[in-house]
Amino acid sequence: MSRLKGAGGELSFTIRLSANSKESKFFGMLRPSFPNIVVPDRPGKPLVQQTKLWEEDVCHQRRGLPKVTVTQLSGRLGEGESRIEISAINRHIGVLVPPDELTPGIKLDQGSDSFGLFYAFRAQTRNSRLNVDLKIYPIDCFL
Repeated sequence: MSRLKGAGGELSFTIRLSANSKESKFFGMLRPSFPNIVVPDRPGKPLVQQTKLWEEDVCHQRRGLPKVTVTQLSGRLGEGESRIEISAINRHIGVLVPPDELTPGIKLDQGSDSFGLFYAFRAQTRNSRLNVDLKIYPIDCFL
């Protein structure tokens, strides 16, 4: 990535989300895309700023955390000879291991930031070495 400093690109990924409770049922695929990213000048700096992808619109009690899985990551970084194509997917039973395997569900330490307490999970590509970090923020509501 150091040779791509300042280069442009685009990334998109697919997240499978299941958030079910007595009051609300949601299951679906989220497909956020980021068309105008710039590779940062130093390691550890994110390619994309934190973005809200989904929020429950019904307040309810006694439901666990939603189940989220990053199932695909794709995009490109750079131009010309230094262009890198990214296409990573999860491993599936009965199918050959993909060339750039996406390992979902790596649990990270919980923490807090300006939005509040969060639980964090990471999906990581084996060859292209990109991470997708997901944060889930439990928000109190009063019924």
